[in-house]
Amino acid sequence: MIYKFLIGSEESENFKLEIAIDSSDTFLRLRNTILDAAGYDKNQMDSFVICDEDWTKEKEVTYYDMDTDTDEDIWIMEDTPLDELLEDEGQKVKFVFDYMTDRYFYMILKETVPGKSLHDPLCQRKEGKAPQETVSADMFADPAPVKLDTTIEDLDEDLFNDNAFNEEDLAELNEEFREEAEEDL
Repeated sequence: MIYKFLIGSEESENFKLEIAIDSSDTFLRLRNTILDAAGYDKNQMDSFVICDEDWTKEKEVTYYDMDTDTDEDIWIMEDTPLDELLEDEGQKVKFVFDYMTDRYFYMILKETVPGKSLHDPLCQRKEGKAPQETVSADMFADPAPVKLDTTIEDLDEDLFNDNAFNEEDLAELNEEFREEAEEDL
């Protein structure tokens, strides 16, 4: 069976990938195909996060065993075929490409094509420019000092400004992916 993924980014709205890969292929091959298509280095730590319909983490597939003491199952990219954890059209996944700042691509399993196979993964479509792979550590250094005359309202405005993540942006992205997936079917 062939899986077709639609991939996008909240950071770069015009960036989209469509990847086709055999369902029996591994998460590692999917990772490498995404990184190649985005022009990213393969030496960074990254992972796939399998999500529920609200983009909440259910499982994580890592590049290597992080040696964490947990009762949760551990999935390693090289050892885990896609069809072990993914099977339903519309299934949601995050590909975390920058662990330091928790930056990721949104992925939706747009289509499954039964009775077909694919020897090598294929980037079928690429639009726009991928977001910068890593962001400068300066971004997190020495935050601007708070003025002594700052009020709670001022802090709220600074902390919850329009540039922050919000549910409307996520819902809009999710709707865009759904509409695009329906158009392509």
